Amino acid sequence: MANRLTQIATRTGDDGTTGLGDGSRVPKDHLRVQAMGDVDELNSSLGVLLAEPLPEDVRTLLVTIQHELFNLGGELSIPGFTLLKPEAVLHLDQALATHNATLPRLAEFILPAGTRSAALAHVSRSVARRAERAVVALAAHEAVNEAPRQYLNRLSDLLFVLARVLNRANLDGLGGDDVYWRSERLAAQQSAP
Repeated sequence: MANRLTQIATRTGDDGTTGLGDGSRVPKDHLRVQAMGDVDELNSSLGVLLAEPLPEDVRTLLVTIQHELFNLGGELSIPGFTLLKPEAVLHLDQALATHNATLPRLAEFILPAGTRSAALAHVSRSVARRAERAVVALAAHEAVNEAPRQYLNRLSDLLFVLARVLNRANLDGLGGDDVYWRSERLAAQQSAP
């Protein structure tokens, strides 16, 4: 790997193209490059979340996810190649079931708020949704394996659940519960005798 990254500024992209992992070049606004960029941004946003105080099981899970996202990005960079295994999707399903089982049912929609770590998990969730949309858009024009789309879909769900877990963990002392949307329906239910 050290020989692969000996020169960072190659200037080969100055013409508005970028190289894919198979050696081909595409415009920087190509759907494949957009999907790769959204996955990279998602991985970076998880890096910011990992800089926060977190429960150790959540930290371990997020580090594994970062590695899997790197595989996903690598797969997107090499058309026709498979790096992200279906087992990675199953791992997210298991984590989702485990963490969701610890939470109370939602009474209403929640806001992307609470503790700093929960808010960062919500930011990552929204980036995961964008990355999923980018992969779906790419798949409408080129062959893309199912696992990347499924993985991003499950990951956005898991990040929503983890935001709720992090609010309850309350490691910064600013949370403790979900921040509910103040809907008219909920207000009416709470004021009814």
